[in-house]
Amino acid sequence: MTDFLHAVMTSALARNAVIIGLLASVACGIVGTYVVTRRISYIAASVAHCVLAGLGAARYVNVVHGWTFPNPVQGALIAALLAAGVIGWVSLRTREREDTAIGAVWAIGMAVGILFIYQTPGYNQDLMSYLFGNILLVSNRYLYLTLALDVFIVAVAAIFYYQLQAVCFDEEFARLRNLRVGLYYLLLLALTAITVVLLSMVVGIVLVIALLTLPTGIAGRFARSMGQMMMLSCLICAVFTVLGLSLSYGPDLPAGPTIIVLTGAAYLLSAAGCYAWGKRIRRG
Repeated sequence: MTDFLHAVMTSALARNAVIIGLLASVACGIVGTYVVTRRISYIAASVAHCVLAGLGAARYVNVVHGWTFPNPVQGALIAALLAAGVIGWVSLRTREREDTAIGAVWAIGMAVGILFIYQTPGYNQDLMSYLFGNILLVSNRYLYLTLALDVFIVAVAAIFYYQLQAVCFDEEFARLRNLRVGLYYLLLLALTAITVVLLSMVVGIVLVIALLTLPTGIAGRFARSMGQMMMLSCLICAVFTVLGLSLSYGPDLPAGPTIIVLTGAAYLLSAAGCYAWGKRIRRG
């Protein structure tokens, strides 16, 4: 722990890793609250894996055809928004099961991405690294992008707090209040897609999925309102991100998997503790 603190004070890489971890915690804590409350975790995971299709397609047209648009980040954003739109449209407008659409989009997105990567001359390992990321190699550009993402997410959450809360907790009640449920649902999916894309460029797809769901799963056991859940999720996410970075520094372990293991263990412990407490109360 002392070595890590010294590295943060003296190394720009370590310092940037901590900063990006804290910034990502804000985005994941707020958006993750919506994702878990609305029970669309699988949608978030499906959108996250479709990022690979956008990355692969963009790299293919850049390398093979010499295009400058879209670049990999733009391609990922386009693919994620398309995936979110398809899932939202199926959920709102058709009679297809939502889980079937999610599975189809998930599988197709991954397969398309792998095909484009395979067909691109000079296969680039950087595309596959987006699955796991490297939080220790974050540039200043992504610090500013993540900060801008946080500002955008906080603004949307503040402006549409009650509308999104109604859509997440009681969709029928929201319809009775004449809220445009479909519009706000698509807004929620788009917000999730943007968050997944930008953060996957920094910390990897797998870590994004974990940070969107696990801290909020813990916070939901103690919070009494959506606002409290958001704040507690951000705090839990920040604590385990920094703790994971510090524990992985000394043994030179991968930071992302270390953070996931710590957060996952905390989630399981909280679930077991709540179960034991509830069982004790019922016996009493």
